[in-house]
Amino acid sequence: MMRRLRFNGTGSGVNGCSSIHEDLDTGEIVVHGPPLTDPEDTSQLRHLSPGETAIVVPRELLIDFGPKEAARVPNIIDLSEFDQLFTTFEHTAWRLETRRRYASDEVTDTYAQFTGGQPVVWDGVDAEWCAQRREQSALGKRFERVRIVDTPPTTGQLYLLDNAKRNSAVGEDIRNLSRAEAEQLHLPAEDFWLFDSRLVALLNFDDSDNLIDVELITEPAAVNRYAQVRDAASHHAVPYKEFAANVTAATKE
Repeated sequence: MMRRLRFNGTGSGVNGCSSIHEDLDTGEIVVHGPPLTDPEDTSQLRHLSPGETAIVVPRELLIDFGPKEAARVPNIIDLSEFDQLFTTFEHTAWRLETRRRYASDEVTDTYAQFTGGQPVVWDGVDAEWCAQRREQSALGKRFERVRIVDTPPTTGQLYLLDNAKRNSAVGEDIRNLSRAEAEQLHLPAEDFWLFDSRLVALLNFDDSDNLIDVELITEPAAVNRYAQVRDAASHHAVPYKEFAANVTAATKE
C-alpha cells in the first residue's frame, strides 16, 4: 500500500534538498539529502547494512522538523474553547476546507432548500453567527477561506458555493480551488483553521463526515507548515464568484 507522506519541512532554502517527511499512518520519519559516499567516511559508520545509504543533513533540519517525542499526544480542545478562538484572535483567521461533504450541512433547512431546487434563504445579518462575524470584521480582523472543489462538484460543494454569498456578506473572503490543482500543489487532505499564523485548529472528522473533535497545534515548526499551505492555496485559489461562473459554464457545455 502506498504510504501517505506529509512534508514536514526543509532546512536548505529554495532548492528543497535535505527534507523531512512523516508517514501519517505509521509515524515513521523519512529523511532525504545528499548521500555520504566517500569510502573513508562510510568506513567509520557502524551498523550500515547492505542496501542502506547514509545521508548528510543539517542539524537544524532535525531540530526544526523532526519529531519532539516518541509518541505524539494530540492536544484536543472542546468545541466551546474552539468557538472562543473566533473572538480572541487578533488579526487573521484562515480556513482550508477539503472534504466532499459535511454532515452538519445536510441537516439544515438551507440544505433542504438547495437540494429541493428552491432559492436558499440564508441567515439575516442579525443571526448570532452573522453578527459575530460582522462584529469581528468591523474591528479590522480578516476571515478567509479556501474551499477545494471536485470536477464535477459534489452536491455539498455546490451548496457551499451558494453559501459563500452569505459568508462574504458578513466579511469573509471566500475562494475556491479545484482538487486537481490542490493535488498538484501537494496540499494536505486536512481541514483546519490557522489563527494569526501562530496556532492551528485541526478539525477531525469521522467516516460519516461528522466533526468529532478539534486538535490545537502550537508547535512553531508545525504551525509554519500550515502557514505554507495557506500561502500556496491562497495564491492559486480564485474568488468564489469567478469559480462559480466557471462551474456554471462547464455544466452548460
